[in-house]
Amino acid sequence: MAEINTRILFKSRPSGWVTPENFEAVTADVPAPGPDDVLVRNIYMSLDPYMRGRMNAGKSYISGFELGEVMRAGVVGQVAASNNANFAEGDFVNGMLGWENYSLVPGGNGLTKVDPSLAPLSYYLGVLGMPGMTAYVGLLDIGEPKEGDTVYISAASGAVGQIVGQIARIKGCRVTGSAGSDAKVAYIRDELGFDAAFNYRAVESLDAGLREACPDGIDVYFENVGGEMLDAVLNRINPFARIVACGMISQYNKERPDGVHNLMSLVRCKAKIHGFIVSDHWDRLPAFTRDMGGWLKEGRVKYREDIAQGLENAPATFIGMLKGENFGKQVVQITDDPTR
Repeated sequence: MAEINTRILFKSRPSGWVTPENFEAVTADVPAPGPDDVLVRNIYMSLDPYMRGRMNAGKSYISGFELGEVMRAGVVGQVAASNNANFAEGDFVNGMLGWENYSLVPGGNGLTKVDPSLAPLSYYLGVLGMPGMTAYVGLLDIGEPKEGDTVYISAASGAVGQIVGQIARIKGCRVTGSAGSDAKVAYIRDELGFDAAFNYRAVESLDAGLREACPDGIDVYFENVGGEMLDAVLNRINPFARIVACGMISQYNKERPDGVHNLMSLVRCKAKIHGFIVSDHWDRLPAFTRDMGGWLKEGRVKYREDIAQGLENAPATFIGMLKGENFGKQVVQITDDPTR
């Protein structure tokens, strides 16, 4: 066990874009577990867009990061030491832990065992974790896709978007999407089987890209971007369309969010827009685990990760993810993975 525990602290709140100065790397002794505690050696850490909102001082759907405290994220690790009867040294677990080499978990609270024989450990932060369940619940429960529907997904190569598209295909929909590079577009179209896709940075306009990709309009829009993209989609929705408001990454670093002008389309098309937070739907976890596990085993769902190396690179990787520089689910590998 290492004698030093490197940790990334939340140093200051960003104004606009996140910068490296908002973080501080410090070292401390590796904590010793007390009665009923578990010490986890962190292996993989998830970076997700929602974390940007936790850096703000205002009210959000999840508690914010506290200045001077270690940043937190979804983590998969291995139990390094345990005084808890439910967890043994060597067990693989996931939970909301720190941006650090080792996390002390009082009482083992929030830890869940994972099985590395079923899938790579990092998958429990993505396709078998929160992003995968977000895609599953958002599309099936809120989007209510029907066979033959046109489903359009923004940020379609991302952690959630790539899964939404593949579930929509399984349900018999026409699947379309957009991404921020030609390589990402080729991936979702040629490898994941999207029926149409476009590079939103390269088209003449978002309206033009949507007209070509969705000539018969949009029945279900899985919203990950917001702003100009949402405005353009509102002009293409069909009667009784469903808009699944999952996230709006284009707005997270803006001090004054963009206005949306085409909301009258919701009235004209008798459409609905429904925001959701996946943590309100844990009752769906057994069905998600069953279905997603089966689809992965059958090869009906593929998954792409973008794994950065080193805890020290987590702040820069997080900033790059917010700018769309990642290709797939963004993960940071903190230390060696003994299962690979």
